[in-house]
Amino acid sequence: MTATLTRADVASAASQKRRRRAPGWLAVVPLLAFTAVAFGLPAVAMLNGAFTVKDPSSGVSSYTASNLSDSLQGPYLTALVGSVKLSALSALIAAVLGLLLAQAVVSSRSRALREAVLTASGVLANFGGVPLAFAFVATLGNAGVLTTHLHLTDHGWNLYSFWGLVLVYLYFLIPLMVLTITPALDGLRTQWREAARNNGATGVQYWRFVALPVLAPSLLGGLVLLFGSAFAAYATAAAMVGSAVPLVTLQIADAISGNVLVGQENVALALSLDMVLVAGLVMAVYLPLQRRSARWLDA
Repeated sequence: MTATLTRADVASAASQKRRRRAPGWLAVVPLLAFTAVAFGLPAVAMLNGAFTVKDPSSGVSSYTASNLSDSLQGPYLTALVGSVKLSALSALIAAVLGLLLAQAVVSSRSRALREAVLTASGVLANFGGVPLAFAFVATLGNAGVLTTHLHLTDHGWNLYSFWGLVLVYLYFLIPLMVLTITPALDGLRTQWREAARNNGATGVQYWRFVALPVLAPSLLGGLVLLFGSAFAAYATAAAMVGSAVPLVTLQIADAISGNVLVGQENVALALSLDMVLVAGLVMAVYLPLQRRSARWLDA
């Protein structure tokens, strides 16, 4: 009898456990449905269009890889390479400057300074698009306030160029790097510096052999994140330089607006697929690095 009651109790407990789990699964259904509609359907449409070509004369659509091959040739390839160069250079400069600024904030004894810098970084990291372009045009454009007062044009300054766009991108990439790397800098143990000092290590040696190896995953992860943010930026470049600097996002906008050859209307979708693949590679590098950094700093 006791054994029978025990089995009954176990079955009852298992049934109650299943009933408790059911609401949890049901709560996830709306999120999965939203993800499928908001991300799944556009992704399927992009893939379908990227591999679809419509015959101009007959109007018949067929599947082919010609759109992808066209997206990796001529001006499209130039734009893709230009976006990669711009994003990589901007991300590298922002990573170095952001690391130095974050270290200055972390090592400062002023709590008000730390909170002010982190708050400003949170705002500036999300400030972009047309307002950012207008602010720089009004300040450093050909007729900008600083350009006029400092006679920057006489020294060869041109905001509407590759390096001008790099400067504008640094405006929101450096704060983003500060937000990304500050938690990692906070995770550096004071005991590590003291142990290095007790063993005769200088400050440079501590950073070279202790701090930087520990921070390397976070630094590389932050660099990848900055690259992805710069690579996906569109509105700022479109409002400021137009077609003066070849970028893949601008090429996609031209293709969507109909500025393509007949029969190549889906090249924009192929270019979008190229960007998704690059972004996928970026995230594939970023996520493992972030997990490795978390294991080091939380240990």
